[in-house]
Amino acid sequence: MGKADFPYWLVAVIAIGLYLFWQVFTDDTYSKVLSTLRKGMWVTVYVTLIAYAMACFLGLALALAALSRSIILRQIARFYIEIMRGVPIIVLLLYVAFVLAPGLVMAWNWVAEMIEADPIRTRDFSLLWRAIIALTLAYASFLAEVFRAGLQSVDIGQIEAAEALGMNRWQRFRHIVFPQALRTILPPLGNDFVAMLKDSSLVSVLGVTDVTQLGKVTAAGNFRYFETYNVVALVYLTMTISLSIVLRRFEKRMRQRS
Repeated sequence: MGKADFPYWLVAVIAIGLYLFWQVFTDDTYSKVLSTLRKGMWVTVYVTLIAYAMACFLGLALALAALSRSIILRQIARFYIEIMRGVPIIVLLLYVAFVLAPGLVMAWNWVAEMIEADPIRTRDFSLLWRAIIALTLAYASFLAEVFRAGLQSVDIGQIEAAEALGMNRWQRFRHIVFPQALRTILPPLGNDFVAMLKDSSLVSVLGVTDVTQLGKVTAAGNFRYFETYNVVALVYLTMTISLSIVLRRFEKRMRQRS
């Protein structure tokens, strides 16, 4: 590795991180803030993991629909992708929380009345799951384009060869198309996961007690905005940079195996 390739930026980030960690362990204000944010870290991780997993499944389904031979499926997929990519995530969060969720509750109660089941109230639909659904709907549109590009990158000759060997569409997808496409889509999938981890902070507008929301509440209570938001930034930087380093190493191993 040449001098130009040396990660000086990482050294600077580590130095800043070590300074902030030192503050956490030596300054009572910093340590109290971190203790308060600890619960929010688990909420942030939970929201990110669940929403990203659901977005991957929905995004893959949309990508397959976009590449389908059926013009109806293609148009539905394109309609969904363009609409969702054009709406800011924070607007989608508010729409799902205060428009879609009450609508779903009303629809369920209408069905429940016919089947003599117990009705539910809008407050029974937790804000946490409203946030997860909103992030899923938003990121599924971005991941759909990632999956579509990856699937289209597979050489058509290999697909035709698999078809000549008698493989059906599911077998071709499982054994030929998806394994090769996965090598192409892993880097953007990793980038989108990191992006969702950061965008999960938007769920604080719904009052979900993630890191950002607890940081706002803490700062409003102790009026130590500098220390509080230093710790909030430190938490997010620690998670995102650590995750980025792990993903880079994983991608490097995948390239070496291929």
